Amino acid sequence: MDDERTLKRDLFGEIRLTSVGEDAIVVRDIRCAPWWTRWLARRLLLREASALAALDGLDGVPALVRQDRDELARTYLPGAPLHNARTRDAAWFAAAARLLRRLHRAGVCHNDLAKEPNLLVRDDGSPGIIDFQLAWYARQRSRLFRVAAYEDIRHLLKHKRYYRADLLTQRERRILANPSPASRLFRGTVKPVYLFVTRRILGWADREGAGDRTARD
Repeated sequence: MDDERTLKRDLFGEIRLTSVGEDAIVVRDIRCAPWWTRWLARRLLLREASALAALDGLDGVPALVRQDRDELARTYLPGAPLHNARTRDAAWFAAAARLLRRLHRAGVCHNDLAKEPNLLVRDDGSPGIIDFQLAWYARQRSRLFRVAAYEDIRHLLKHKRYYRADLLTQRERRILANPSPASRLFRGTVKPVYLFVTRRILGWADREGAGDRTARD
């Protein structure tokens, strides 16, 4: 191991960037998570491993390197998070939509694309999607899966509306104007409690530097 630095530490463990020779690896380690969240951290680690395994070989997402009970390693995708890159490149948004469709065809919903840090503008200008901790891999495209995929699309379109509203098609505007019933229920019941607990009690802002666009979203 030539170099190592911590990228993030929260209630579910820590994420480290490690270099082994010329290869950069991102390691999610849940052993330092508090005992009362470790069971959930382990479940989330398994979800990420399942999703990355299903997406093996897909350009634009990390590749799973290894995984055991308390640790997961994936390849590192170099690039800038969307909230830092602030791209206005029409080609990036079109390619990001294609990448998301490939995820869904592989049976994976990301479930966390509201966070701009999970979308990358890679060094070559192409899109990347990272952090599959909340992702869902399903062998069959059930009704619930299609709802989750629809919400993935809506969250990507929210970012497109923020940076390049002029590129939105009429169909995309209709999608933005029509959240799923599950999303409406979540925003009206679960989300206020979630924000109160994470931000007020735990002091944990999970947008990780992307800013708070709640009023616009």
